[in-house]
Amino acid sequence: MARIVEINPSNPQPRLIAQAVEILQHGGVICYPTDTMYGIGCDIFNQKAIKLVYQIKKRPKDKPFSFMCASLTNISQYGHVGNTAYRLMRKNLPGPYTFVLSGTKLVPKIMLTRQKTVGIRVPDHPICQALLGALANPLLNTSASIGEGEEPVCTCYDVDRLFGKQVDLIIDGGEIAPTPSTVISLLSEQPEVLRVGKGDIEPFI
Repeated sequence: MARIVEINPSNPQPRLIAQAVEILQHGGVICYPTDTMYGIGCDIFNQKAIKLVYQIKKRPKDKPFSFMCASLTNISQYGHVGNTAYRLMRKNLPGPYTFVLSGTKLVPKIMLTRQKTVGIRVPDHPICQALLGALANPLLNTSASIGEGEEPVCTCYDVDRLFGKQVDLIIDGGEIAPTPSTVISLLSEQPEVLRVGKGDIEPFI
């Protein structure tokens, strides 16, 4: 079973964050709380770990995962950000949004769609921010859930029950009321709302 580590969701302990990051640096897969739900993730530059997440989620290889960056500056390294996109993201990040952008050459091929696009998030959660800051690489991010229609995963114990045998570490950051992120395409000057979730769509209409 995965080790469960309790980390303060408001003020994450650096020593415990460092332990989680060491696992990620060695190709591990971890579960952690985000501002939308519990997530499963790994370093986007570790292909072996990414393939393991595909197996865990039983996901087809032609459906790349989105990933999390620490900041808007970080996003522009991995996605092509035009003026409109920059302005909208600056006003709404960090927050519960996934933005679809054209990927840059820095993005590993396994993380790109056939159209060479990526889904990028900047989560508004201290534990995610601490992990991203200490890892200094983006984190693949997918929901810690089995699929549509399944019971929502609210606590680290739900996560442990579903994925405890398949991941290396589960971070307990308390209970979360799970709601998916709002997905916005910024591939053209006119934003397009692809999925309505936790984030307010008003700024993008």
